[in-house]
Amino acid sequence: MPETVCLAFTGASGMPYGVRLLECLLTAGCRVQLLYSQVAQIVARQEMGLELPARASEARASLRERYHALPGRLDVYGRDEWFSPVASGSNPPDAMVVCPCSMGTLAAIAQGLASKLIERAADVVLKEGRQLILVPRETPLSAIHLENMLRLVRAGAVILPPNPGFYHHPQHVADLVDFVVARILDQLQVRHSLMPRWGDAEAASPVDAR
Repeated sequence: MPETVCLAFTGASGMPYGVRLLECLLTAGCRVQLLYSQVAQIVARQEMGLELPARASEARASLRERYHALPGRLDVYGRDEWFSPVASGSNPPDAMVVCPCSMGTLAAIAQGLASKLIERAADVVLKEGRQLILVPRETPLSAIHLENMLRLVRAGAVILPPNPGFYHHPQHVADLVDFVVARILDQLQVRHSLMPRWGDAEAASPVDAR
């Protein structure tokens, strides 16, 4: 299990995936370094009624209280905090997840651009040989999207589209969210009990994964 995970929210639809992932990582005892774009603030408000303050210090205090985060377990960095640990290869996280990941962010990472902190953090993770997971929420996919994804996979990233399964008999939207988050946690090797696994006896009957 990674000790430190950089989690980035960008402006794609699918904010419930990212917020649930944040909750699960903190519950598992991971240290989370949270980044989010300006458009992610709009999406969080629209999809969840969640206010992500523009000031990192305000967001840090609010989210620590919301998730009862232990001291040192949740840090939030602003878009221009270039002295944050995630901006340098001398202090990279063990893994990074961009969830949800917009196609603009995915393209920038694929081309090695680093004009924004999220892109720079992803660039650091790749160059340092750490795990990078991108959760792109877009459909249909153009040839440009697919080529960028292939480029990233060849560079060592994991492309994990949020495609929920149905063999666990989801009863609520939250069950579909948990299915995707479970797949992300599996990639990170973070233990969880969000849902039964394929082949388990419980997978044949409806469950409340929450």
